[in-house]
Amino acid sequence: MTNQCILIGRLVSDPEIRETENEKKLTTITIAVQRSYKNVDGEYDVDFIDIVLWNDLASNTCEYSRKGDMVGIKGRIQVSNYEAEDGTKRKVTEVIAERVTFLSSRKED
Repeated sequence: MTNQCILIGRLVSDPEIRETENEKKLTTITIAVQRSYKNVDGEYDVDFIDIVLWNDLASNTCEYSRKGDMVGIKGRIQVSNYEAEDGTKRKVTEVIAERVTFLSSRKED
């Protein structure tokens, strides 16, 4: 069995790096991925997908990309279940990045 996905989209905000208690680097980004077909109104819908990056991938992404840049992500889908403070069960689906390709960047003024 294989759990692998490839996504191309634009960063919806500037990436910010954090450190875990174990001193591992971490960043979570969201990319906007345009669907390949138009909806009934003749417009392209967009999916906003959360991506988790660890260590060097996190550092490089924070250093070399900004909001609006186009990136390619290769990774795996991970589903996590947890119980919220109010006792309800929740499920989170995110992509754990294995590779990031910087496809475009805005020119600096």
